[in-house]
Amino acid sequence: MGETENSIKNNIEQIWKRIDNALARSGRQDDEVTVVAVSKTVGPEMVLKAACNGIINFGENRVQELCQKYDIIKKDVNWHLIGHLQTNKVKYIIDKVKLIHSVDSVQLAREIQNRAQKAGRIVDILIQLNVSGEDTKFGANPEIVMQLLKSINTYPNIKVKGLMTIGPFTEDSEAVRLVFRELKKIFIDIKKENIDNIDMTYLSMGMSNDFEVAIEEGSNIVRIGTAIFGSRK
Repeated sequence: MGETENSIKNNIEQIWKRIDNALARSGRQDDEVTVVAVSKTVGPEMVLKAACNGIINFGENRVQELCQKYDIIKKDVNWHLIGHLQTNKVKYIIDKVKLIHSVDSVQLAREIQNRAQKAGRIVDILIQLNVSGEDTKFGANPEIVMQLLKSINTYPNIKVKGLMTIGPFTEDSEAVRLVFRELKKIFIDIKKENIDNIDMTYLSMGMSNDFEVAIEEGSNIVRIGTAIFGSRK
């Protein structure tokens, strides 16, 4: 069911309060958290309502949907590709996205590099890791992350800006916490390596059901859909 403009406004206000409380609990009061509103299956009018209430970052799972909304919504917002990205779809979004959250292979990075070079632009990406090890999730195995980074860091039109993961779908908040804590540890380990062209700035973890735990464990980008727009059909 959809949300009215008033309820979207209230939802966004509540999310910021919950973020502030999670930052306070973890002693991170001075840190900034970016909210990426997950707008998959949400109509352009709902995106505009969220944009009118201070949200400037929107995340799409599918390339086609991102391109459609990009063409319709002329407001000054940033688009994030947060879902699995096939190499043959890179060309459609290379000039539209602020950040690609879901790079999990050298092949995909190589295609982004080729398309970015042709478009004459630098593309910011995150490396998606499958920390929980679930078969249903995309993401590189954490054990190969250093090898992956050292292959990608030679690409001049790509900037690695951090890491992303999706928490396990479970009611057990401690199981979720352990996954987020592990990604933060990997994040810190990579930072210590000082690899050229690899900049550990963003830790994208946490969605509507677990973003507070993610923030407590160090996340600075949360991807929130249902808690803003209501449940999808």
